[in-house]
Amino acid sequence: MIASGYLVLNLLYSFFLKHIVIIDVMSIAAGFVLRAAAGAVVIRVDFSGWLLISSFLLALFLGFGKRRHELVLLENGGQGHRRILRQYNSYFLDQLIGVVTPAVLVCYLIYVISPEVQHKLHTKYLYFTAPFVIYGIFRYLYLIHLEERGGSPTTILLTDRPILITVLLWLATVVALLYWV
Repeated sequence: MIASGYLVLNLLYSFFLKHIVIIDVMSIAAGFVLRAAAGAVVIRVDFSGWLLISSFLLALFLGFGKRRHELVLLENGGQGHRRILRQYNSYFLDQLIGVVTPAVLVCYLIYVISPEVQHKLHTKYLYFTAPFVIYGIFRYLYLIHLEERGGSPTTILLTDRPILITVLLWLATVVALLYWV
């Protein structure tokens, strides 16, 4: 069912949704949510609303950051731009990023302190991971706004040393909290 939904979403995106402002990025984010849900089904774990909401918000954050980067390249004479970029401007994308950023952070913070998650993961200390998430988001904002490097979140993850270190520290903290505390 998830695979069928993903196929339908991709077809709709390819022919229609990629041409509708805001819906283009929301469609991409929905695709990430479907992939996260499919991953949970494959490994036979329940996926929670937290997983879906967090995935969606994070994908929106990254998607709007990527659109902003593409728009900046276009303004600087970039080639091969998307037609949808004509419907965006930097100010509007900054506003969208400004709305979704606190939503990502608040969602994560509520997630790590929620009794449901604490009970399921057998730890009440996941909030110790919050500084890493906050720094990672802020670092990414720095990179897209001041260094104009928002084109590929994957490339940033793999090449930006501060973000890479932050992710590794977050992972080590999660593992320590889940298995040793």
